[in-house]
Amino acid sequence: MPTIDRFIDSAKAIPRSIVLPEGTDQRVLAAARHLVDEKIASVIVLGDPKETLKTAADASIDLAAIELVDPSRHGETDRLAAGLADRNKKIDADQALEMISQPLLFGGMMVAGGMADAMIAGAANETGKVISAGLKTVGLAPGINRLSSYFLMAVPNFMGSGPREFIFADCAVNIDPDPQELADITIASAQSAAKLLTEEPRVALLSFSTKGSARAEQVDKVTAALDIVRRRAPELTVDGELQADASFVPAVAERKVKDGAGVAGAANVLIFPDLNSGNIGYKLVQYMGNADAIGPFFQGFAKPVCDLSRGCSVDDIIGAAIIMLATA
Repeated sequence: MPTIDRFIDSAKAIPRSIVLPEGTDQRVLAAARHLVDEKIASVIVLGDPKETLKTAADASIDLAAIELVDPSRHGETDRLAAGLADRNKKIDADQALEMISQPLLFGGMMVAGGMADAMIAGAANETGKVISAGLKTVGLAPGINRLSSYFLMAVPNFMGSGPREFIFADCAVNIDPDPQELADITIASAQSAAKLLTEEPRVALLSFSTKGSARAEQVDKVTAALDIVRRRAPELTVDGELQADASFVPAVAERKVKDGAGVAGAANVLIFPDLNSGNIGYKLVQYMGNADAIGPFFQGFAKPVCDLSRGCSVDDIIGAAIIMLATA
């Protein structure tokens, strides 16, 4: 996967550890094996070790040099439970001790407590559960009010011109963001793009309308978000509202947009107006365009927590680990 390859050296540069809370998923164990063999990271796998070993044996996966941890029997269980209670005032000590046996919460507290550098989950858990665990354990970064997510989309032959990369947001978290929230997503995604893309972020706020071609509340939300972004981050190259084709097809942009602010026809960061369009959009590009959809990566947690699609492949998990470590 060429997109991933350029991040490998950065990921290897500083020795780090990743906790994987889904120890009975063969894809997770195969990815763990690769990360350790290639010296990308050390790996901690959570779950009942007997079940993990059986899962590995069934798939002929060697777990040598991979740390297996049972959350209910670990020497740090009491300390991590106390930390969970401290971070969540509605959870008392007894509840925390019971809850910490859940691998997602145990893994999150390992990251919060410095026992691991990042957590990757979602192969066997819904996004909502991964988010909930992250909020209860590592929490949000200072000054962040809205958690969001992005995908790094690597299109192998974009419009016949060869490979190209895009940031798609938000495709996993916010169902119907209001203008302020959509502005938060836009600014965070531009910052993520600056770390990941090899070219300057050019951000398009997408809609079914281009520059007033349709009138509706949904369009007003996008234009209001654009106004907020331009006030808060005037340095960004951003425009909207743009239909998808007007955002990245130069010929369409020439016909539809008089002044594209350097974005129309050239966008590489696509901001979807809601989760319906974002989730549908990235999956269409992934499967119909044969693109690599790497992520989703969360934006806003205090420490690295990464979600996976439950349809993810082994390569998807490896790629998520590499990019998360390279950009941490």
